[in-house]
Amino acid sequence: MSLIRWEPLREMDEFFRNYSPVFNRSLLRNGDETRAVWAPAANISETEKEYLIKAELPEVSKEDVSITLENDVITISGERKLRKEDKDENTLRVESFYGSFSRSFQLPQNVDVAAIKAESKDGVLRVRVPKKVLPQSRSINIEVK
Repeated sequence: MSLIRWEPLREMDEFFRNYSPVFNRSLLRNGDETRAVWAPAANISETEKEYLIKAELPEVSKEDVSITLENDVITISGERKLRKEDKDENTLRVESFYGSFSRSFQLPQNVDVAAIKAESKDGVLRVRVPKKVLPQSRSINIEVK
């Protein structure tokens, strides 16, 4: 016979993990500091000329963000650092998530990788991925002799 330790909140944790990805954020304890493994929200839209990836990165400086492209996969990674602004301030509660992040997206074949541009403003990273102008297929009639 084996004993199983009863944890009263285990069932609730499992419920949130299974049914709501918003609540599925694993916490890491590091001394007095609690960090969360997080991934910023991203929206992807398309126009006739480009794809636009908008990632929400509040309190992340552009120096802490890296964008790489490998094998048609674009990866946005970086770190959101906890900065103490006032040494006399006593923090009572921290609900923001800090730590490293990484998001990857598969790009379609019709993109111009040499013209990809990124800008960061007001906590939103915008990555503009221009489309290539693909040659139009044309139809011709061939005369049978």
